[in-house]
Amino acid sequence: MRARIDEIVFDCADPAALVRFWAALIGGEPVDRDPNWSYIDVPDFTRVAFQRVPEGKSAKNRLHIDLVAEDIPAFSEEAVALGATLSGGIVVQEVGAFQVLLDPEGNEFCFVAA
Repeated sequence: MRARIDEIVFDCADPAALVRFWAALIGGEPVDRDPNWSYIDVPDFTRVAFQRVPEGKSAKNRLHIDLVAEDIPAFSEEAVALGATLSGGIVVQEVGAFQVLLDPEGNEFCFVAA
């Protein structure tokens, strides 16, 4: 028996704002189910949801999303215009390159070379 992923959920302070950031970044139409829960059905992926929690983010994520980007600087610039923050510079390794960013609530994600 195996379980399947139904959705990925971000704990956050403002689901309605965060869903719009992520929808602009990865696609899908933002849906506000109620003031405490918003989601997007991402094309060719699973649902990504945002759930209001009372406590703030206090440490580095234990899980993050990597997004394929043909042009890391251009994608990063667009993400920053949407409200993301760069976290360091582009890292180039033998196996590829990546850029770490923070979404508007401080959740880490990466753009990785295609």
